[in-house]
Amino acid sequence: MKIYDKICELTQKQASYFCLLDPDKVSLKEAHQRASDCQKYGADGILVGGSLMLNNRFEENLKQIKESVDIPVIIFPGIFNFVSPYADALLLLSVISSRNPQMLIGEQVRAAPLIKHYNLEAIGTAYMLIESGNNTSVHFMSSSMPIPRTKSDIAVAHALAGEYLGMKILYLDAGSGAKYPVPDDMIKAIRQNISLPVILGGGIKTPEIARKKALAGADIIVTGDILEKKNDPHLIRDFADAIHSVKRS
Repeated sequence: MKIYDKICELTQKQASYFCLLDPDKVSLKEAHQRASDCQKYGADGILVGGSLMLNNRFEENLKQIKESVDIPVIIFPGIFNFVSPYADALLLLSVISSRNPQMLIGEQVRAAPLIKHYNLEAIGTAYMLIESGNNTSVHFMSSSMPIPRTKSDIAVAHALAGEYLGMKILYLDAGSGAKYPVPDDMIKAIRQNISLPVILGGGIKTPEIARKKALAGADIIVTGDILEKKNDPHLIRDFADAIHSVKRS
């Protein structure tokens, strides 16, 4: 079964939980342990990626993560050098909230031959950067203006465009280090207007916040920063339980 089909199957039953691991910030030993903890304590999948690649650990850490778990391991490319056969799939992001052509199509063109070479499942993903109360890494690195957090109508229009362009997933992101997560009313407005699975990340600091975002309509909740800061595997369980409590009809 393709990873995209697994994602659709997961999200039809209940809200799901993915952990984001930045391979640039962990050693090989840590990558194994953190990935194992994610699976053991209830995560449904692992995203691997980051905004930079300072230590050149991506390939070896991704391989270690993939060998440590049975849940889906998906590349979340901050830059499109992040293409590797050591993953189940890759989110092929187009930053549809941006007006920077490099983020809309340029980086994707660079990545496409490698994706084909590795026969890697690429999942077309409409990525929307939402204002978070401060300047995040993705905001700076992508040279992209985020959608104002009070402008749900603008967000809905972009989400609809992503669906009509044939994207398979919508990713709403407040960004790494976000002060505030994507607002509930924006999530609700988007959920009422599109049929794509919705992934949500950035600024999710507590299990209760994660649960509220799932109740608002996010299908997959992603945490990254908070797990790096606290490094407590039991927090993974708390997030997983809170998110999984939101059932879908």
